[in-house]
Amino acid sequence: MDFFKLKQNGTSVKTEFSAGLTTFLTMMYIVPVNAIIMSKTGMPMDALITATALITVIATVLNGVWANTPVAMSVGMGLNAYFTFGLVLGMQIPWQTALGVVFISGIIFVVLSFTNFRIWVLKSIPDDVRRSISAGIGAFIAFVGLQQMGVVVNNDAVLVGLGNLKDPNVILGFVGLFFVILFWAWKVKGAFIIAVFTTSVVAWIFGIAPYPKEFISLPASISPIFLELDIMGALSFALLPVIVTFFVTDLFDSIGTLAGVGNRAGIFDESNQKGVEKLEKTLEADAVATVAGSLVGVSTTTSFAESASGVEEGGKTGLTAVFCGLFFVLTIFMLPLFKAIPSNAIYPILVMVGVLMFSELGNINFKDPAIAISTFLIVILMPLTYSITTGLSFGFMAYLLVRIMRREWEYVNIGVIVLALISFIVFLVH
Repeated sequence: MDFFKLKQNGTSVKTEFSAGLTTFLTMMYIVPVNAIIMSKTGMPMDALITATALITVIATVLNGVWANTPVAMSVGMGLNAYFTFGLVLGMQIPWQTALGVVFISGIIFVVLSFTNFRIWVLKSIPDDVRRSISAGIGAFIAFVGLQQMGVVVNNDAVLVGLGNLKDPNVILGFVGLFFVILFWAWKVKGAFIIAVFTTSVVAWIFGIAPYPKEFISLPASISPIFLELDIMGALSFALLPVIVTFFVTDLFDSIGTLAGVGNRAGIFDESNQKGVEKLEKTLEADAVATVAGSLVGVSTTTSFAESASGVEEGGKTGLTAVFCGLFFVLTIFMLPLFKAIPSNAIYPILVMVGVLMFSELGNINFKDPAIAISTFLIVILMPLTYSITTGLSFGFMAYLLVRIMRREWEYVNIGVIVLALISFIVFLVH
């Protein structure tokens, strides 16, 4: 096991195994959650369960071997909701074309991962604006979760209103939300997946959903979605802002996640050359995984914050990620169980993930007018317009305009101008 430099990092196979299992349990929920979300596009759920599990295995093991970091990867929460509800259902883009968008953004990410452009983008955009993007996506996916639960419904008089709280499915959604908050507040390992299965059991007992007649089966084929992406259809001027949105959001999401995990494990110290190299290699694995994911048939792949649970267990090397990835092989055979999970046992997870992402607002300096205005527009417009792209566009333009109005030239750079210009183009082609 010298390949992973276990002794050098002060760890052991037993510790890395335990850490990998812990990470697996905390993020296992992504397989049924992503499959249910993306199946709303018309993609077959059976194939999505296999594809989600498969890309999680590939991406996580790849990162473990390539970057030697204890970071697990899978289909990103937020962008999978945007893929489904923003692009396919909102903009009426075929899911094949939407996969083409993911592929192109991934290729851009791969190419730029080997250049200084990635660092340039990160340095160009203020940390607070990056945090507001995370908070905005949190508000967006929480809104999607509440809507799919039936808690928020269409109201012609005031656009949205409160749903039917007497509906058994809506009640089940509240039960699921209660469990996920409870287990998270108690800091239970695997809180999300435990909440999902607990809520499912409640649904099966009370006849709200049919219970599974079997729990394991042979894996479903991914042929209905494998290599079905439409790259040429995605190469249109109108979809340029969407491609940029996927790239920028994935980049910021990965950086934010890796910063959090890295701080706990001490593996991405930017003052140390080895730390920088590990960060760059992890981002490279992330980028390659996104391209692979689009080929398999899922939306953008990213680093998972749940990797921190494995780090807390003592995981320090890529062996943790390898073990975690191998555990996900088990989920490929759990199709009957995952299909028996009612959707309202899943959507409360979106709400809770939204809450966690929204908490980034606590680190933002609202005393700065440019930050305050851009943050407000990003956070409020993402859910209200059902578009991450629109929220980003308004935010970037507002930030630049306020800086110019206040003649704060020291905060204006080429990166901010380019992103604001792209944002302006969004409205020209809208």
